[in-house]
Amino acid sequence: MKQASIFISFLLLSLSGISQKVYDFNALCQQAYHEITRLKIEHGQELIQKARQQNPDNLIPLVLESYIDFLILFLNENPADYKLRYPRFSERIDALDDGPENSPYHRFALSTVRVHKATSAIKFGKMWEAGWDIRRAWVLLKDNKKKFPRFIPDDLMYGTLQTMIGTIPKGYKWLASVLGMRGSVTEGLKTVQAFVNSNDPSAKMLMNEAHFIYPYLLFYMDNKKDEAMAFIQQKKLDLVNNHLHGWMAANLSLNNKQSQFTQQIVQNRNHSAEYLDIPIWDFEMGFVKTFQLKPEEAIPYFERFLQKFKGNFYVKDVYDKIRLCYYLQGNTAAAEKARQLVLTKGNTDSDADKKALKDAKANYWPNILLLKSRWLNDGGYHREALALLHGKTENDFDKEEDRLEYVYRAARIYDDLGRENDAINAYLAAIRLGEFRKEYYAARAAVQIGQIYEAKGQKALAIQYYQRCLDMGDHEYKNSLDQRAKSGILRCKGE
Repeated sequence: MKQASIFISFLLLSLSGISQKVYDFNALCQQAYHEITRLKIEHGQELIQKARQQNPDNLIPLVLESYIDFLILFLNENPADYKLRYPRFSERIDALDDGPENSPYHRFALSTVRVHKATSAIKFGKMWEAGWDIRRAWVLLKDNKKKFPRFIPDDLMYGTLQTMIGTIPKGYKWLASVLGMRGSVTEGLKTVQAFVNSNDPSAKMLMNEAHFIYPYLLFYMDNKKDEAMAFIQQKKLDLVNNHLHGWMAANLSLNNKQSQFTQQIVQNRNHSAEYLDIPIWDFEMGFVKTFQLKPEEAIPYFERFLQKFKGNFYVKDVYDKIRLCYYLQGNTAAAEKARQLVLTKGNTDSDADKKALKDAKANYWPNILLLKSRWLNDGGYHREALALLHGKTENDFDKEEDRLEYVYRAARIYDDLGRENDAINAYLAAIRLGEFRKEYYAARAAVQIGQIYEAKGQKALAIQYYQRCLDMGDHEYKNSLDQRAKSGILRCKGE
């Protein structure tokens, strides 16, 4: 009996000496997170190493390293990086599984790495694998909210996933159905907005990420583009020294037809070599110069992007822009060479790349006047775009597709100039001419009318036109336009 007691005592003493894994988002880890989410990756990694030396049993450094791999894969899409970094997500998940389940950070950490893994997988075409990781992250977050309802850090990703799942386009709806996920745009946005406005210290700790995500949700999911841009200004986001915020603002302003602001952000950013080198800056500037009708300046930016970028997303689209820039200059030989590259380079995972390939295969060369008008309008030069079309009617164009594009282009310019009645009439003409064609103009026209009526508070009419977009058959940008239409319907219904 005495020997048994001695053995048990020895065993307990031995076990008490075994290190215990912990989740300690301490000051050093917070500093590392701050640097990583500014894209100062190397400095962030150095701080992670210090945090690990301070406490080898702290699991938060694993999560921080997941941020590094995710950002590098997401922004640069390099297959060599993917081969090296993607397996690390699974290794981290295995290591985190051994963490203390009584900590609210346990499921939070696991769900964060799952989301990083899923988003990286999407960039490399692994949709099914990504879907399963999103589902696992979703379940982890839901469980954590039940167990720790006052744990605020969950809310940022939970609200984001809730919003995104609620607007999955028809082309990918099977994935959400099979995985048993249901979201809500309204509830998701409320959750993220509450997180952004929270004074909770744990929320403020993750605010770099929140300030990156929330404007995207406002812009694309809630269709509050001006509010998204105002948010960037109101929060006084550092667009010079935080490259993640700078990239977000440049991207959104470009898509909001504010190309001059995009140019300002790209040119004024901190050019220190301490930041992750991302080709996206050249991509953005290429479009800025395109929209300014300066093809000779746009082409070098696009070519530099293609030289540095190792991924596939938007590669066909960029070659297509090079093709059209040469076409605008009258250099038919160079334009044809670029068209051949559209056929062989990149992939068609994005709608823009699909359209580029379609046009290249059809050997389609747009009407020069309409091309110039489109680019000026896309850059925010609405009056200059309208001046090019002054005195024209649809009868001035011989081809049916040009007549369709003319009325659609006029509608978009009127819309951007606040001439709503003129815009609606022109959009209706675009629907009349293009509802049964493969071009995207009619579907986008229906979405734009829906947005006009939604802004006026005429939600029944808005839903009618959003649904009209959804009812249109196969056309360019089908998935992305359906997602916009579905988001609009859910907003109008308050779902």
